Amino acid sequence: MIDYSPLWETMKERGVTQYRLLQRGIDNRTLDALKKNKNITLLTLEKLCVILECTPDDIVRFI
Repeated sequence: MIDYSPLWETMKERGVTQYRLLQRGIDNRTLDALKKNKNITLLTLEKLCVILECTPDDIVRFI
């Protein structure tokens, strides 16, 4: 199972809001998928890593 709870923790630690993600090209549909722990593309994962200046481990974990 995919779990994106590390994403929300990383965003909080770095002071990044969902609005900032929207401004940087992450759309509402993708945010909804992240909230529901649904699949995202590797391109989206890369964008999130660039925006948050982190690694995939800071965004997703597999259970």
